[in-house]
Amino acid sequence: MTFLLLALVWLASPASAQSEEQERMANAALVLTEILGIPDNVPAAVLDQAECVVILPSVVKFAVGIGGSYGHGVMTCRGGKEFTGPWGAPSMMTVAAGSIGFQLGGQATDFVLFVMNPRGAGAMLTSQVKLGADASAAAGPKGRNVAAATDATMRAEVLSYSRSRGLFAGVSLEGATLRADNEANEKIYGQAVEAKDVVIEGKLPPPASAKALLSTLNAKSPKNLSDR
Repeated sequence: MTFLLLALVWLASPASAQSEEQERMANAALVLTEILGIPDNVPAAVLDQAECVVILPSVVKFAVGIGGSYGHGVMTCRGGKEFTGPWGAPSMMTVAAGSIGFQLGGQATDFVLFVMNPRGAGAMLTSQVKLGADASAAAGPKGRNVAAATDATMRAEVLSYSRSRGLFAGVSLEGATLRADNEANEKIYGQAVEAKDVVIEGKLPPPASAKALLSTLNAKSPKNLSDR
């Protein structure tokens, strides 16, 4: 009996590990679809001018010492060296922050980050990036257009939004640290791979679990309309 149980655990482990990553991808697609579907919130121009998008579903706030927050998500960019192609294969990501300057307003919060230039995209995929220090960040503007946004906001490398307990807002994530989750990438792609090679270099095709996410992005914003 003991041998049988051990065998079942051994056989189930790879599948359960993979399904965890697939679930993360599905949750990211759902969060993005719902947030982009909220009328008069994320201006279409923000997505149309973004090089990449980072979706962080259910970032959890916890209390250890002074407290903190931690979560997993997905990052995808437009294809090609100039970010002009269709949205492509994603990288798994993680986010962490101390409680100071990172108020979630609830136990679990969804975040969507729009990466507005190539420098910000490259930094996130090759090293650990602290928003506000290694990459400038600002709360994303809301409304049908970005006319009311300040110059400082529109010059930021990352524009961020949050949703908690049904409330949606632009929110500053200064102090949060983002990095590629290479362990999760290895599970979902079936081999060790650098995040930049997947997302920017396009060396691997998207996994089947990313279909809903990429379909949403390619339908909502098929072309890069940034003026750089």
